Amino acid sequence: MDFEVGQLIRMKKSHPCGENRWEILRTGMDFRLRCTGCERQVMVPRKLVEKRFKEFIQEK
Repeated sequence: MDFEVGQLIRMKKSHPCGENRWEILRTGMDFRLRCTGCERQVMVPRKLVEKRFKEFIQEK
């Protein structure tokens, strides 16, 4: 998968706030994602992001 900083993605599972759209802030072995609902930032391993990824919402 080709992920880039600034892309908006949709995940299969939603964040506890109810939102399932995320903005990519950092890529690499770990991803830093920001929830578009509550603005919380999380670090997630690349493998987990690729497993839970559903679709791109907006290309950069």
